[in-house]
Amino acid sequence: MGYTIAQKIIKNHLLSGDMTPGSEVGLKIDQTLTQDATGTMAYLEFEAMGIDRVKTELSVAYIDHNTLQTGFENADDHRFIQSVAKKRGLRFSRPGNGICHQVHLERFGVPGKTLIGSDSHTPTGGGIGMLAMGAGGLDVAVAMGGGAYYITMPKMVRVNLHGKLNDWVAAKDIILEVLRIMSVKGGVGKIVEYGGDGVKSLSVPERATITNMGAELGATTSIFPSDEITKEFLKAQGREQDWSELKADDDAVYDEVIDIDLNTLAPLAAMPHMPDNVKSVEEIGEIKVDQVCIGSCTNSSLMDMLKVAAILKGKTVCPSVSLSIAPGSKQVLNMLALCGALSDMIDAGARILESACGPCIGMGQSPNSAGVSLRTFNRNFEGRSGTADAGIYLVSPEVAAASALTGVLTDPRKLGEAPKITMPEKFIINDNMIELPASPEDADKVEVLYGPNIKPFPKTQPLPDEIQAKAVLKVGDNITTDHIMPAGAKILPYRSNIPYLSNFCFRQCDENFAQHCKEAGSGIIIGGANYGQGSSREHAALVPLYLGIKAVVTKSFARIHCANLVNAGIIPFTFKNEADYDKISVNDELSLPDIRSAIANGTEVSLKNLTTGDSYELDYQLSERQRDILLAGGLLDYTRENS
Repeated sequence: MGYTIAQKIIKNHLLSGDMTPGSEVGLKIDQTLTQDATGTMAYLEFEAMGIDRVKTELSVAYIDHNTLQTGFENADDHRFIQSVAKKRGLRFSRPGNGICHQVHLERFGVPGKTLIGSDSHTPTGGGIGMLAMGAGGLDVAVAMGGGAYYITMPKMVRVNLHGKLNDWVAAKDIILEVLRIMSVKGGVGKIVEYGGDGVKSLSVPERATITNMGAELGATTSIFPSDEITKEFLKAQGREQDWSELKADDDAVYDEVIDIDLNTLAPLAAMPHMPDNVKSVEEIGEIKVDQVCIGSCTNSSLMDMLKVAAILKGKTVCPSVSLSIAPGSKQVLNMLALCGALSDMIDAGARILESACGPCIGMGQSPNSAGVSLRTFNRNFEGRSGTADAGIYLVSPEVAAASALTGVLTDPRKLGEAPKITMPEKFIINDNMIELPASPEDADKVEVLYGPNIKPFPKTQPLPDEIQAKAVLKVGDNITTDHIMPAGAKILPYRSNIPYLSNFCFRQCDENFAQHCKEAGSGIIIGGANYGQGSSREHAALVPLYLGIKAVVTKSFARIHCANLVNAGIIPFTFKNEADYDKISVNDELSLPDIRSAIANGTEVSLKNLTTGDSYELDYQLSERQRDILLAGGLLDYTRENS
């Protein structure tokens, strides 16, 4: 039996375990990346490990999230990250150089290599044939120190793309169609691998759009083959030597196969408030649009931007629409400026933003109250834009640009002939905004610079013999990390200050959650299905840790968040009988007797409801290593004990 693309990379990087789906495997990590909203904590954790120098082939620290500097906090975090990078052997991508995933694809991605990043959209690298996965900051810190990255061996899904996209239909429509088919939890425990004759019609940026939004499926990652198209892209980036061919064996076996006829796809949109709430633009109709935002790590490539510029050229944005455009990298912005496309955007009335995440992470450009905002981004969770009652629609750059001109949601096929955009034979290469680290000989001279907003990692303690705590919160299905630990311009600057950040935890679900936890002293959270989907932010585990949360009991978990809970020393349980979820109420007194013994020995666990007298059987899908992490009080303590 042959191997899939992902299985080949896993096999070549396997440090422990076997490749049986459902079992834990430890992987050697070649590259890591961080961004500043999660990076400060990741580097605090790396410093706490006491390792002098990163041990990966390449690690890059990017500044792209917290670039709105309304106080000293973000600038202090950037200075801290820059100093750690210089001292510990990382490259540092300065503010303005671009979004981590766009820059990494352009300058550092290598087919067949492993990459983990403290951002859930790290699978963007799958567009170039990398096994690229989002992870919690502590997992990234361990990998930088030379440790393995552990995942549950995924099942393999093959998505066969047949034919070719029609004019005005985009790669964004392909991934929206996959989301419509699989749903936001359909990819959990799976790697999505793309193949079929339609693959050869897609450029690397188009492939990266698709793998980027694979994160919204809950998938471990997504990946394309590395072929002649990949080689051409790397050659244009001056990196032809990094190319190698990578494809699935003809007799590779997949657990699931999905076929999509590209010829039949139409422009699509994900409606509020989930990326899988997908309908055709035609079906939704010409709803009034207040705002259009083009950019993000999903759709900010040069190809995307050139299409937008061609649509806007010689026209004027509708007076009732605010249009903002954020090119994904300095390279993209510079090439737009030199070819005149940037001028076409500006002449049409677009507001040009810096090359950063910006509105996608709620960092500015919040729409008007009850407004409709079309965005080329990857997530449209309720409140993520910064406006609680806004309706966010996820669309392609073509739909976004067309709608900005008309003022209503517009099928771009109505515009007539589509612009013909080709990839350049050579990109402009200027890496002057990527700072190299100090040499090992000079590293001792570099001082790590801390700011007053940077607070220590929350205190942890070994797992106690017994847990007794109230159910301090009960939530439904598809709770995102944005629900748990919101983003946005008012909150993101405090990502390195867990005590202050705790005031905002679960505020969207219960505005008094933090106060309830502080009064109770400890707590247990009850959740529905797909709990913790969305961002890789470990703050959604670290803040509950700080607030005394001991366990989370749900119908099911999203992969990264479940791992982050374990890393924080919080036990993730699922109900054996999902109907038991309905039997627990907020403020019920709950007990996990002899829990340390049960976790240590891998035996069955029952949750006792001391208020009602009921008892519920729980599952915990944890490896022996993860159980040891919980016993130690979290991954940081476990790593110290075993280093």
